[in-house]
Amino acid sequence: MFCHSSRVRLDIDSLRTLRAIVESGSFTGASARLHLTQSAVSWKIKRLEERLGHALLVRDGKTIELPENKEIDIDAKTITKDNVEAYWARLKELPNIDFRPGIGFAQMLARSNEAIVTLSDGHQLSTKLVIGADGRNSAVRRAAGIDVKTTRYGQKALTFAVTHDAPHDNISTEIHRSGGPFTLVPLPDHDGKPCSAVVWMEHGDAAMRLAALSEADFEAAANERSAYLYGPLKLASRRSIWPIISQIAQDLTAPRTALVAEAAHVMPPIGAQGLNISLKDLSCLLDLAIAQPDQLGAPKMLDTYARQRHPDIKLRVTGIDALNRASIAGNPMMQSLRSKGIEALYGVTPIRRTLMQMGLGAR
Repeated sequence: MFCHSSRVRLDIDSLRTLRAIVESGSFTGASARLHLTQSAVSWKIKRLEERLGHALLVRDGKTIELPENKEIDIDAKTITKDNVEAYWARLKELPNIDFRPGIGFAQMLARSNEAIVTLSDGHQLSTKLVIGADGRNSAVRRAAGIDVKTTRYGQKALTFAVTHDAPHDNISTEIHRSGGPFTLVPLPDHDGKPCSAVVWMEHGDAAMRLAALSEADFEAAANERSAYLYGPLKLASRRSIWPIISQIAQDLTAPRTALVAEAAHVMPPIGAQGLNISLKDLSCLLDLAIAQPDQLGAPKMLDTYARQRHPDIKLRVTGIDALNRASIAGNPMMQSLRSKGIEALYGVTPIRRTLMQMGLGAR
């Protein structure tokens, strides 16, 4: 692989596609292995090569392979064919993981004592419990016939990483203003400097204008928006943008099925609630499975999961929705009420402790 001077985030999907091409020796072989069209495989590699600024593969007209003694430096980690193979080998060694890269969920049939899952390669599996953890557009949720309620705010979020002079002390900070919060989340140092991930929420049209700015102009806008909290911000990654929504599944369970994380709930990225609530979903399922392993996926276990998790999910989604609406409001009175409300909550010790335990960190 080629060595690149700037570090680039390589998602697992791109890595899987690159690996399939190298192992099969062709785009055609990779498309068959990944169950993608050949044009989709070509597009994924083209996009990755454009991000790196170099060709990744040697093409001689008959075969495709990696250049000799080359590597890509990605997120401070060197990824070569050898250590990628080591990652895959380690996953295969773990007794409780059946790792099938490139294989997806196709459909399922729930019975009284098991679920039959059909994968995208045609293979079928039987299991006591199917956990839908496949994101906001969950195929498992659709197969289970569970609807969702979605709220759109007309906002978008810009995400990127920055370096800065002042240390973040492992503290996540939200700076609120009309349009949505500007959130700095601590990351490990990058090139010897403190580094943070940024989630910048704005009205949709404003976010699109920001995304189109040159790097220098974007950095200037980000510095102004951050109020120079950590000093000058310097981009350390590419910029991404996605729509902000709230979404909640009408049910958390179906026969032999449980939904977790964004398959069950989506909310604006405020107060790290998406992560916190997802971890609670997993913790609850794990506790129930350990307490009565013979009841895994049984109606009693699933009813208990839904009963324990639904009130908390509903409370947090509703609370974050209210905070977000107050944050995007242009009305000064709404902004003042939001500020005074949080100040009042922070002044009551029991409430402040509860909010901190919930991850809201009002202060």
